Order: sequence, then structure tokens, then C-alpha cells
Amino acid sequence: MVNAFILAAEESPSPVLPHMAEVILGLVAFLLLLFVISKFVTPRFEKLYADRTAKIEGGIEKAEQAQQEAEAALKQYNAQLAEARAESARIRDDARAEAEQIKEELRAQAQEESARIVAQGQAQLEAQRAQIVAELRADLGRHAVELASRVVGESLEDEARRRGTVDRFLAELDSVSAPAKS
Repeated sequence: MVNAFILAAEESPSPVLPHMAEVILGLVAFLLLLFVISKFVTPRFEKLYADRTAKIEGGIEKAEQAQQEAEAALKQYNAQLAEARAESARIRDDARAEAEQIKEELRAQAQEESARIVAQGQAQLEAQRAQIVAELRADLGRHAVELASRVVGESLEDEARRRGTVDRFLAELDSVSAPAKS
């Protein structure tokens, strides 16, 4: 019975072990599918992966390059900013120096103008004094001649005589007033 059971078991399909034809057919289908996948699908996936990798690496390189350019631009901007600050400080210092120079020039011009005005005023005063002294001498001389004419009783109308008399009188007047001033 056990033999019969084993024989009966060999003839009936086993639920665990498939038929050899199915195994061969499955193996051929698997190998065919493996060939199609390796021949057509895998290269496309590899190409897509390579393209994606290249894009990612290119994007990373572009990002690194952009970052380097941004850093270079930042350095250049900072350098230009420092240069602009130095330039503005120099301009400010130049303007201060120029303002001081202009102020000194204006002060010197004002002092020169003041000295000129004072000198001109003194010259005018001297001229007026000389004119007044000359007028006073002339008036004094005329009055002295008139008085002398009355006292002496002689006419001093002669110009030479009158001049001599006036000059003598003024000299005496100067000599009398000189010791009084001292």
C-alpha cells in the first residue's frame, strides 16, 4: 500500500514541485525578460540616471561658481566701498583744508584792506592838517602884516617885504612855541 501510495503520488502533480516543462518555459521567459530589460530598459535607466547625475553635478558646479562669483562681487563691493569711504574722507579733508586756506586768504585781504583804509585815512588827515596849517599860516601872516602895518605905520604891500616879515614872524612864533611844547 505504501508502494501504491508512492506510485499514485508520482503520477499526480505535486503542489510543491512544478512540472519540468513549466520550469523550462518559466526559465526561458525569465531569460527573455532579463535580456529585454538588460538590452532596452537598463540602458535607458542608466542614461536617465547619468543625465540626472550630470544635471545635479552641473547644478552644484553652477551653484559653487555662482557662490564664488557672489563672494568675488562682495569682495569687490567691499573694496569699492572702502575706496569710496577713503575718497570721501580725502575730499572732506581737502575741503576743510581749502576752507581754512580761503578763510586765511580772506582774513589777510581784510587786514590788507583795513591797513589800506587806515593808511588812506591817515594820509587824508595829514593832507587836511597840512592844508589847515597852510591856511592858518596864510591867515596868520595876513593878520600879522596888517597889524605890523598899523604898528609900524608903513605899508607892507610889497610882496617880498611881506613874505620876509611873515617868515620872520612865523620863525619867531615857532621858536617861542617849541620850548613851550617841551
